[in-house]
Amino acid sequence: MRADRIMALALALGALGCLLLAYVAVNRLKAARRGARTLENALERRAAMAAARAETDARAAPGGVPLGAVPQARYMTAPATAQRGEAGAPGAPPLAAPPRTIAQQLTAWRARCGQAGARWLDTPLGRQVVAAEDRRLIEQCGFVDINARGLFLLSRLACALAAPPLAGWLWGADVPGAYRIAFVAAAFTIGFMVPKFALGRRAAGRRGAVADEMPVLVDLLRLLQGVGLSLDQSLQVTINDFRAMLPVLAGELELAQRQFVAGRTREQSLQRLAASFDNEDLRAVVRLMIQVDRHGGAVQEPLKQFGDRLRETRRARLREKIGQLTVKMTGVMILTLLPALLIVTAGPGLLAVIRSLAGVHR
Repeated sequence: MRADRIMALALALGALGCLLLAYVAVNRLKAARRGARTLENALERRAAMAAARAETDARAAPGGVPLGAVPQARYMTAPATAQRGEAGAPGAPPLAAPPRTIAQQLTAWRARCGQAGARWLDTPLGRQVVAAEDRRLIEQCGFVDINARGLFLLSRLACALAAPPLAGWLWGADVPGAYRIAFVAAAFTIGFMVPKFALGRRAAGRRGAVADEMPVLVDLLRLLQGVGLSLDQSLQVTINDFRAMLPVLAGELELAQRQFVAGRTREQSLQRLAASFDNEDLRAVVRLMIQVDRHGGAVQEPLKQFGDRLRETRRARLREKIGQLTVKMTGVMILTLLPALLIVTAGPGLLAVIRSLAGVHR
């Protein structure tokens, strides 16, 4: 691999990162200016309407409303409103559609790409590229739209096709001719697997977040059920008010609530939540919620016991991690502290032995 090409790739990635940061900053500045301009226009319109109303009241105060007062006030306020382009002004031209921002254009382009990839999902190539395991990973990552699967298909194909030229450009002529086919095949395979690796990492993070959020969810359900709320109200309060504490489970519960409102049963709406994350505790909570929705009953005590068991399981997991960390730190201490300790303790004696042996030889 040539150093100049690695440096060029690093500079290109750094420039791309700077461009993205500049894009975010410019969008925020535009939004701030747009908000200030909108507020200023609203204040001007309100001031003009107040001035026109005050003038109309002043003319009507002495002896009723004069003959030409209302048309004159309408004549005074209509042109200013028409100049600002209000839809309700008489004679005003229709409002033109505002130009789309770069973010909206990127969103529309992404939607078109997702729809184009979704057309290939049911083909033999689509079933091979996006297998059942990949679709489950996509669901675990929180992407439930079919366009997300289409984007994943296109990203795998694009990375697989772009990886061999990029790897060849980085390595240049350093690869022997006999190994170029294997080199291209390896680059193609790595590029094809990179999107799946990214999905797996995100899915693993969300599974860990679900395991961490489970005790909080159980305690919230117990408290909300204890104050007399129904299951539907408890879930709605959890989604609306505790999203910052439960970022993953709140989104999943919101999706289940939308499916329930759309006409599915409680069991059907919570089936995806129970089957997606490979978490037996989550399955138990889902079964408990289905039972409460179907038969009712007091669930404070079962939820309390379940929460205590979750906390005990979490403490045991933390103890296991601490034990593993202690073993790992032993190796680190041997590699780092032991040489320094030997130098400090045995160094003076070793130097004295060397000096005495040197004196004997002389």
